[in-house]
This record gives sequence, structure tokens and C-alpha cells, in this order.
Amino acid sequence: MTVSIALVRENAESLRPPRSLWVSFPLGRPLGVPGDAAFQHRVINAALELLDRDKGPVLADYPEDAPRIVTESAPACPVSFRPDGASWQARLLSEFAALRSWYQIGLSRRGRTLVGVSDTAPEDIIKRLAEDLDSQRLPTDLVWFKKAIEDVKTYYLEALTAQPGHYDQATLYATLWRDTQMGAGLRWFHDQFASHPKLSGFARIVLPREALQIAKEDSPPET
Repeated sequence: MTVSIALVRENAESLRPPRSLWVSFPLGRPLGVPGDAAFQHRVINAALELLDRDKGPVLADYPEDAPRIVTESAPACPVSFRPDGASWQARLLSEFAALRSWYQIGLSRRGRTLVGVSDTAPEDIIKRLAEDLDSQRLPTDLVWFKKAIEDVKTYYLEALTAQPGHYDQATLYATLWRDTQMGAGLRWFHDQFASHPKLSGFARIVLPREALQIAKEDSPPET
């Protein structure tokens, strides 16, 4: 019997794992903020308590929000994003080139990376996604696509946090979803999936709720 901690509630609802605890924490931080052992233990204990349930699947909500990190001295974003090129291929590869050195700096500092679930090199992921975007088509291999977009999101976030210091997760995700060409491309994929008669449920995997909220805030008011 297994238990998991879910950061995206919609995914847990779709996949229906045997025991899952949903937490309202930023992606990449399933136990909350670093260094808060007491809070992390409470999360782990709440997840383990689900093993006592007689029947599954179980999806329980963790009642606490993660403490916010004080960010008065947070490092500035190391990359200035400027669209460069007429095609998605050109813009995304230009953006990737701007991030590459920062990703390598972050990798050297941390000594590890969470990129790699798709078994595809990040630059090859970018090229493949750009081909679909330039052709205005949805990907055909949805299993690969799900893993690939997790890899590119992780790549971007690891590059953006290459400098030592504490980062505000809401600001990081706002940068990813609002300022980058990758964020714009993922919004396009989300909208196409959402309007598809058979694949609409996949839209929730492409963009989390905070990204949709940012997109809603950026949309012009209805007249």
C-alpha cells in the first residue's frame, strides 16, 4: 500500500492513487518551506495516517498552508526575457539559450537536478514542442508530452533560482507563466486541450491553477 503527496489536486482526482494527501504548496515543495522540520513532520504524519483508512482511493486535504518565505533579500531574476524571432522555434530556442548558463550554474551549486523524467534532452524537448506550436497542432504522444513539460518547467525554475538565496514561489511562477515564451506556449496547449471534445481533462495537467489565475489577471476586461 502506498501514499503520495499531491501538489496538483486535479491530477490526483484524475489518477486516483490509493492514498493521496493534497497540499496547497508551490510545485517542487511537497513538504513546505526548507528548514521547517516541525511543519514537514506534520505533513508526513498526515500522509501516513491515510494508511489507516480501510478503503481507497482516498484523497484528503491538508488543512495548513505552507509558511511564506521572507523575501526582502531575494535575488533578482537573472534573465531578462525578450521575444526574439518570428517563429515559436526561434523564440523558444533563443529563450533556452539565455537560460542555459544559469541552469548550469544552478546545477553546479546544487549538485543535482530534477530534470530528466522524459529521458529527452531539454533542447530536444524545446524543438519538439516548438514544432507543434508552429504547426498549431496538439502532440500525439501524450505520455511523453506530460513528462516533457514537467522537465521544461523544472529546467526554467532551476535556472531562475541559480543564485543562492530565498525565493518567493509565487513570484517565480508569475515569471514563468507571464514573462516567458514557454509559459505562452503552454497556455496555447492548455487552451487547445480545454476545447478538445475528448482531451479536455488533459488541460489541467498542462497548467496548474495558479497559472490560470495569472492568465485571467492578464486578460483585458470584458466590455
